Amino acid sequence: MYTDKIDPISGKKVEFDNVLFISDKGKAKIGKPVIKGSKVTGEILDQVKDDKVLVFKKKRRKGYKVKNGHRQQLTKILIKEIK
Repeated sequence: MYTDKIDPISGKKVEFDNVLFISDKGKAKIGKPVIKGSKVTGEILDQVKDDKVLVFKKKRRKGYKVKNGHRQQLTKILIKEIK
């Protein structure tokens, strides 16, 4: 699973308490807004960058051109357990 950048320590355990949806063998639990008592635990694997997003601005007949790029930093997480 990929998420926005979290703590940069690899191998660290992570817990998510605000679980919105769980599906198990065709049975689905939907939270209103969250499922109480549920928890997802995982382990941080790596810090990576997403694909580059290019932004190009231009004003016609003025000779104005600007090209910018952005790469979002992400954290790669391995899900270990869903309770």
